[in-house]
Amino acid sequence: MRPQHNRLPAGVARGFSGSAIDRGRPLRFRLDGRIISGFAGDTVLSAALASGIDTLGLCRGHPIGLVPRAAPAISHASLANDPQRALPMARTAAQDGAEYVTLGVRRPGTLARLFQPGRTLGLLLDDAHALDRPWRSVAGSPGPSADLLVIGGGVAGLSAALAGARSGLSVVLAEASPYLGGNSGLFGTQDGEDSPDESMARLSAEVAANAAVTTLTATRVFAIRSGQVRVHQVEMLNGTAQGRVLDIAAPRIVIATGALERLPIFAGNRLPGVTGTLDAHELAVRYGVWSGQSALFATSSSPAYRLAMLASDAGIAVNRVLDARPHPASRFIQFSRAYGMVQSPGAMPGAVDIARAGGTLSVEIDGREGPSLSAERLLVCGGWQPDLTLWHVAGGASQWHHDHGRLEAVGTCEGIVLAGSAAGYFTRRGCIQSGADAIDQLLGRPRQAVDDPIIDPLHESADGPAGIAEPRPDGRPAYLDGGVGFLERPAPPRRRWHMPFHAQPKAGLLVLSEAPQPLAVCDVAAGVGLGLIPPAAAGVVAQERVALVPLAQVGDSATLPERAQPGVDDLPHYLQGRFGPDARIVRLVPSVQRIFEPGALIYRSSDDIHPLEAIGVVLRQSVNGTMGLVAAQAASAGRPVTIRDKGAALAHIRPSED
Repeated sequence: MRPQHNRLPAGVARGFSGSAIDRGRPLRFRLDGRIISGFAGDTVLSAALASGIDTLGLCRGHPIGLVPRAAPAISHASLANDPQRALPMARTAAQDGAEYVTLGVRRPGTLARLFQPGRTLGLLLDDAHALDRPWRSVAGSPGPSADLLVIGGGVAGLSAALAGARSGLSVVLAEASPYLGGNSGLFGTQDGEDSPDESMARLSAEVAANAAVTTLTATRVFAIRSGQVRVHQVEMLNGTAQGRVLDIAAPRIVIATGALERLPIFAGNRLPGVTGTLDAHELAVRYGVWSGQSALFATSSSPAYRLAMLASDAGIAVNRVLDARPHPASRFIQFSRAYGMVQSPGAMPGAVDIARAGGTLSVEIDGREGPSLSAERLLVCGGWQPDLTLWHVAGGASQWHHDHGRLEAVGTCEGIVLAGSAAGYFTRRGCIQSGADAIDQLLGRPRQAVDDPIIDPLHESADGPAGIAEPRPDGRPAYLDGGVGFLERPAPPRRRWHMPFHAQPKAGLLVLSEAPQPLAVCDVAAGVGLGLIPPAAAGVVAQERVALVPLAQVGDSATLPERAQPGVDDLPHYLQGRFGPDARIVRLVPSVQRIFEPGALIYRSSDDIHPLEAIGVVLRQSVNGTMGLVAAQAASAGRPVTIRDKGAALAHIRPSED
């Protein structure tokens, strides 16, 4: 069996030995031609990480780390050209003897493949859509239907599924990962609560025993509207992992997708070896995967200290914990002091680089002189953002909460409610109770108060804002989020004395509405922190840019026919009236031939950059060109408008021909 350098030994303290794997059943498979060793229960991603592959590829010449949130699609080697057979690397069970290929663009040429370093998948990530999921372009097949669909198998989703079943509803529970339980294990326990493991085991057992609940694991919802969702599911058929796209109909939907971990913004924040605490915890607990023998932590949230203690119990040398909060207080902080961990309050990384010798990380402290810190791994946490992705895709609204420093849902969405951390609850007790509360909302029953106790800040500091370091003059990128997009922090151009004026480099992204792809929720949150998005406009930007599928794609199947090209009356809820009651769909003709992305905002002139000044939005590409929705007073033929899509571009309005 080939060595697995990043696999913790069996029986390691405090549960980091891998609950999902069977070490008595080793397996081997090929990934892009190289042999990968693992165990039964591994995913393709966890086995690759355990075997030392830690780099996704290069983005504009800079290496990007391989992490669960940014893992590429893969396919069986014989089916690489069929998007319907594509599989998610993080959700696909590794199979003995299988041969997989990663899907994406690589540097051309035989020599490039022969001399590709062993730690990287070798993908080129310059294109904004480099990690697009092929199955999102596939029409859905009829899937199961139920009275209630619950999205998310954490404690809130499990609670909602049970409450629905007890109310006489048939329930489908869809969980993206291969396992139920969510991530509450990272956050510890408050007084009067069961331990996270006890809560998850109890709820999971009750769901498994309830005949009214159908559980679908390895099933990610990627499109949603009232009454229906579209999912991509990985299932084992005849011993082979296969993917399929299904449409699931349900008149009541609970979104319990939890919270996303934000990425602190500093140069080098997506290098190999830099990992979010949530991903690191899941990989260690589920699969016994942990890279390196030394670690630094950088956080603005207290659960990172708990992970640091668990890592120390597993034999990892925790060199230091940097906390962006100036005076943090927490029981986890007190416990970690008892471990002898060095703590640096009011500090965060300013820049991270890979040392030439041994691949260790060199970490500079922001705003401080002195030698760099070094470790094999840097674990980061910039706080938590409720995962409102599906809420926004469904047409739900949100607004920026100044005290909590995050986007939070507001208003209602017909037949759809939020629960758990996605609804803004903080504690495990509150998340569990919110699951039952969601069912009361959907059934129109009187609601009971949700007990979500917050510990006195004197004893438990609230999460601080995601740390933002000073920009680096050397141009090393700092990314806004750790997912499949690679939006960099805007930086002013560097003038070089030896270059003539006309050849000086142009400024990069200046406003977030110019991003050439849909934004992640955490991109929007980062944009507020950086001053790229006014807090009052954050909810509007999120509604219009956090979209994973083109308009009207959901329901484009034999079970629910829908017009291929929607008119004004078919627009999603959040666009109804957005640009006035008489807004019109028009054709946009660019001055220079190019394709605009759906969601790009339209302005009267290039001087306008505030999202609330927009007079329209790009809807889609059609056989007649780019179609947009614009305010009536701007819809006259021939009128020039500015579209902010990776730089302001001039376009002229023509009457709609759809």
